[in-house]
Amino acid sequence: MKITDLVISSKADLIEAVHEFGFLPFFENSIEGFSIEEHTSPECWYDYSSGSWPVWEWKGPVIRETGCAYGKFFEKKACYISPEWFPDFANYRRDGYDFDARYDDGLAPLKDKQLYDLIEANSPILSKELKRLGNYRKGGVKGFDTMITRLQSQCYAVISDFVYMRGKNGSTYGWGVAEYSTPEVFMGERFTSAVYQRTPEQSYERLLEHFTRLFPNTDINVIKRLLK
Repeated sequence: MKITDLVISSKADLIEAVHEFGFLPFFENSIEGFSIEEHTSPECWYDYSSGSWPVWEWKGPVIRETGCAYGKFFEKKACYISPEWFPDFANYRRDGYDFDARYDDGLAPLKDKQLYDLIEANSPILSKELKRLGNYRKGGVKGFDTMITRLQSQCYAVISDFVYMRGKNGSTYGWGVAEYSTPEVFMGERFTSAVYQRTPEQSYERLLEHFTRLFPNTDINVIKRLLK
């Protein structure tokens, strides 16, 4: 199936697309047609009859059922990446470094390390608990959103689920709360045994080849900027 032919009308369609294409951003981005937003049927984006947002509510189930990575990987926007492709993507974005080596070489600030260490020690952890532990609240340590986005972009943190809060009667309410993990914890050996298997340059070439197959009519410089 070509990505231009994609129509998402069910959770099963979304899961199939994640496996089929390997990468599936949630929102529109610099590559036209490369998003869930552009290919989801209107009633699955927002169902007026029930007042629900189906494709948003599928996020947690899709992550759990596919084992994919989910996070702000492209242009600070959310994206699903299949378990098959995430090791190469992480290897490239990490430039071959695990986080401790990156920090030791002066390539990561102390605040990023403190946040990463909290996630690593407590994975999986809800964002509200993570903010409490690190005092990333009003009057406390600033910059949480910037740091957590950077850790996702560098593939040291992923969103491993969305958890809905429950009221006294047991019913869920509100939006799902993001749960963070390191890829090492969330994906386990499938990730750890593969992430540094190639050089970052080899991983990049595989990614570039894959994206040029997906988007043969897209300017290669646009693809390179998205991957960067």
